[in-house]
Amino acid sequence: MNGLELARGYYEEYGKPMLESGFADILPYLAIGFVGSGSEHYGFDDEVSRDHDYEPGFCIFLPGENIVTRRQAFLLERAYAKLPKEYNNVKRQPISPVGGNRNGVIRTADFYTAKVGAPDGSLSLEAWLHIPDYALAEAVNGEVFYDEYGEFTGIREKLRRMPEDIRLKRLAGNLLIMAQAGQYNFARCLKHGEPEAAQLACVEFVKAAMQSAFLLERRYMPYYKWSFRALRGLEGGAALAGKLSLLLGGDNSTPATAEKKYDTIEEVASMTITSLREKELTDAVCGDLEKHAYSVNDHIRDSNLRNMHILAAV
Repeated sequence: MNGLELARGYYEEYGKPMLESGFADILPYLAIGFVGSGSEHYGFDDEVSRDHDYEPGFCIFLPGENIVTRRQAFLLERAYAKLPKEYNNVKRQPISPVGGNRNGVIRTADFYTAKVGAPDGSLSLEAWLHIPDYALAEAVNGEVFYDEYGEFTGIREKLRRMPEDIRLKRLAGNLLIMAQAGQYNFARCLKHGEPEAAQLACVEFVKAAMQSAFLLERRYMPYYKWSFRALRGLEGGAALAGKLSLLLGGDNSTPATAEKKYDTIEEVASMTITSLREKELTDAVCGDLEKHAYSVNDHIRDSNLRNMHILAAV
């Protein structure tokens, strides 16, 4: 049983009855779910993950104090703390006196401020340009079990939809990095006799290729240690992950390996260009990712954003 399943079961068996019997007056204003930082909120946790943050628990999100008062929040915290200390043979973790717990009673505004810097999820153009994907992913992952009031889910859905011009700016920047690092600098580094630099070029290419894949599917790429796991879940992601994995290994000073990697870079570039053309995001007709990067940038409607440096969002 992964963390998400554990949280859902614990809520249904113990949390829901507690809320319905003791907090019926404020229950319509609460949101209950399992969302935030950690592999367990993506369903990616396994036996190795259980050395920390693996416990039966869930989040209770509260609206502002004008609706749910501090006193009511305090009583809710006490009731949550009194829930059974074990479920499905898994023990709850002690509450830290200095904070840091991911479950329990949380103000909706505090949660979204911590994740994206805005209590109601309203992000400025500058914020959208610079906020990392993993932070956005943490704001919209997991599962909401109950939200009759709709405030928490409304903010969540707003953050799911990255503005199209921002998506195109990020995509254009990552395509340019793919072109520079993979199609251009990988081979040049080898010609200079610098296999280590060539490997750094591969790493930059892989990171940008993954970002592009998520952007093309309108998904947020999670924290790097779960990025390959999430990539394999995208349409066509398993094949792409296999090619990118090859680029991260091997000795670049070996001619056969270097040639294989260069061929793989071009294969990934071709896959990316095919997706761009299928989604009608580029007007370029060639195998040069740099030209496609600028074509994607040209599709941005907002002239100020379009005229910013192409790497402004990466």
